Amino acid sequence: MADSLPETMKALVCEEAGKPLQLKIVPTPQPIIGSVVVKVLCVLSQRSLPHILTGKSFFTFPTPLTPGNSAIGRVAAVGQDTTSLAVGQLVMLETFIRARDNGDIQILWGFSDGQSPQSKKFMADNWSMGSYAEYVRAPLENTWALDEKRLCGLPSEGGLGYAIEDLATLPELLIPYAGLRSMKLEPGEKVIVAPATGGFSGAAVAAASAMGATVIAMSRNVDILEKQKKKFPGIHIVPNTGNVEADTAALKAVGPIDAYLDISPFQAGSSTHVRSCFLALRQYGRATLMGVLGNDLSVPYIVAMGNNLTIRGQFMYERSDVKALIKLAESGGLKLGSAGGYEINGRYKLEEIEECFRVTVANAEAGQVVLVTP
Repeated sequence: MADSLPETMKALVCEEAGKPLQLKIVPTPQPIIGSVVVKVLCVLSQRSLPHILTGKSFFTFPTPLTPGNSAIGRVAAVGQDTTSLAVGQLVMLETFIRARDNGDIQILWGFSDGQSPQSKKFMADNWSMGSYAEYVRAPLENTWALDEKRLCGLPSEGGLGYAIEDLATLPELLIPYAGLRSMKLEPGEKVIVAPATGGFSGAAVAAASAMGATVIAMSRNVDILEKQKKKFPGIHIVPNTGNVEADTAALKAVGPIDAYLDISPFQAGSSTHVRSCFLALRQYGRATLMGVLGNDLSVPYIVAMGNNLTIRGQFMYERSDVKALIKLAESGGLKLGSAGGYEINGRYKLEEIEECFRVTVANAEAGQVVLVTP
């Protein structure tokens, strides 16, 4: 099953939080029951990873750690219980790992060992090696077959014409897509995405548009909002001025607002946009919270009650969301690569990780992509 794997490989290793990643030669992982080994082709450089690796964020991780939380790759070896994946098959790896015997034990592969002693042990003992390596052992449940002929084939032969690196944004799109599905967003409905100019929030604009919704994109950064408008002409943009009354009125001017997806970063704790967006929702409106705000919500109780609002928290996604996203991409409804408003700002080998991090941090706005290509 693993005869074709090399004995060793290159991998980036964090030996201690706050220390630079080290490029090491390590044994190539072998497939075990419930896993496959994947040759990594490209990884979307995670915008928050440089800060996480300092050890100063609320995400914790075991050491030594090989980071890297998703990937596009090819199956290189399979375990004895693999039934459908085959060597050479193009796959997507995603980051949300749950223990098979207890789904409440959850980790984010490549950078976070969760909140409980059980989850921390689970990651340290099993999944401390992520995708910033030439090969990675992946759980079967987190390895998703992609229709390479459809996605990367020639348009004249029924393909969509994407390069393999265009597929690297699928795991980023997956997270807001799950949030939109959790609120049961329907084609034709109006949904606020706020903020709408970062990596995940910008992906939310793309996902909601692909789902047939009318998107109201809100942010303080008007320049990036204008760029989003050029990429997605059908969206409405509303600047966040900090004036709750004026911003609420501007949102309502678009028409009755059915739903609101919030993907606020930690730094947006003092922003007024959350209150404005809740006040703009129609009767029976829905809101899904997927951000990482560190403070309490500023939502008028009487408004939430009187308007029959449904407010839902959403952490990551379900397996059904992954299947649905891949189907949407393979149908052509969800655009990827330049057709989806993405621009690749660099491709970096493992040896170039410090420059990769620098470019990633400098290009953190919506649609900007930096790739790790081991």
